[in-house]
Amino acid sequence: MVIDRVKVYKTSLPFSGAFSHSRSTKTSAENIVVEVIAEKGGIKGYGEGAPRPGVTGESQESAMDSLGLFIRQGSFPWELNDILQIWDFVDGLPEGKEHNAAICALEMALLDLLGKLQGLSIIQYFPQDFFANRVRYGAMITLEDKEKILKMCNLIKGVGINHLKMKLGKDFQQNKTSLEVIKQVFGDDYVLRIDANNAWDFNSAQKLLPLIKEYNIRFVEQPLTPDEPDVADFAKLMQDNGVTLVADELACSLSDVEIIVKEGIYKMVNVRLSKCGGFRKSLGIIDYLRKNRILFQIGCHLGEAGLLSAAGRVLCLLCRDALFYDGCYDSFLLKENITVEHVSFGQGGEAGPLDGPGLGVEINREALTRLSSDVAIFESFA
Repeated sequence: MVIDRVKVYKTSLPFSGAFSHSRSTKTSAENIVVEVIAEKGGIKGYGEGAPRPGVTGESQESAMDSLGLFIRQGSFPWELNDILQIWDFVDGLPEGKEHNAAICALEMALLDLLGKLQGLSIIQYFPQDFFANRVRYGAMITLEDKEKILKMCNLIKGVGINHLKMKLGKDFQQNKTSLEVIKQVFGDDYVLRIDANNAWDFNSAQKLLPLIKEYNIRFVEQPLTPDEPDVADFAKLMQDNGVTLVADELACSLSDVEIIVKEGIYKMVNVRLSKCGGFRKSLGIIDYLRKNRILFQIGCHLGEAGLLSAAGRVLCLLCRDALFYDGCYDSFLLKENITVEHVSFGQGGEAGPLDGPGLGVEINREALTRLSSDVAIFESFA
C-alpha cells in the first residue's frame, strides 16, 4: 500500500464547560490530528496527540514542526505493508519527551491505516499476555466550587463508579470542602486518588496530612514542585501513612522511569499514550515497570478526542495488570468531537474492545475541518 500524502491538523476541541486544576482553567483542548492517506486503496488512517507545554514541553506548533521533520525522513514508510515497518520507523525517532505527542499521533495514524488495510483491530499488533476483555474506568473530578463538585459526584455515582481521581490545589479549605463532598455522596464506598499537579511544597503538603488521613487517601500523584528539595522526606512521610506516591509529569520516557525506579521515591507511574510517545514507547515503559515490580496506571490527558480515547482503550485492554484506568470521557467533557461516535464507557465504568478495523472509530470530517485552524500537507515524492 502506497501512502500518497500526510496531513497534520491543528485542532481546538471545545469543552462542555470550564474544567480546572491547580495551574489553570480550560475551556478547550488544543490537540493535533494526523491523517495518512492511501488514495489507491481509498484508505485513511488517523492519529491524535495532546501536546501540553507543562508535560512534555510541546505546543501544537512544535509538534507540527516535529511531524514535518519525521515525515520527511528517509525511513518514513511511504509504502506500508507490515507492522515491522512502523516499529522500525518509530524506533529510529528521537528519544526524550519533547516529541512524544507528535510521535504518538503519527504512530497511531500508521497503525490505524495498516489495520484498515489488513482488516484487523490494532490490538492484534501487540502481545496478548496481559489482555483483558473488559476493564473498568475510574472518574475524574476537577478543581471546582462545591456545587459543581456535588453535581459531578452525583453523576459519577449514578453511573456506578467509585474509583475516583480528584484534582486538589494549594488552598486547604477548598481541598477540605471538595473531600467533604466526596464523603457526603459516596460515604465510605470509594477508592480515592488525588492529583495536585505540582502545586504543593513540603510545608503545604504537611498541612494537608490530616485530610489525607481523614478521607482515606491512598494515592497521591505528582504533588510537589519539580525543584522541591524535601521530596525524599515527603515520600517517607506519605509512606509512613500508607500513601503511595505516583509519578506523572516526571515519567515521560523510559530513561525518566529508570531514574524514578532507581531513586525509589515514587512507587507507581502514570502512563499516558501522548505523554509517553505512543504505543511502542508506552509498552516499553510498562514492560520495564513490570520487571521491576512497580505499580502503574493507564491515564489520559484532559480533552482527548475520540481518536486518543479509542487508542487509550486499546492500551487499557492490553494491560489487565494496571491498577487504575482513566480516559474515554468524550461524552462527559467534550462539546464537540472529531469522531462520529463518542468513545465512552458504560455503567460501572465498564468498557471492552471497539468494533471495526484499525482504531475502530470513524472520523467526522466536517467537524475535523471546522475545528482546525491550520493544516500542513506533506506529499510523497515516490
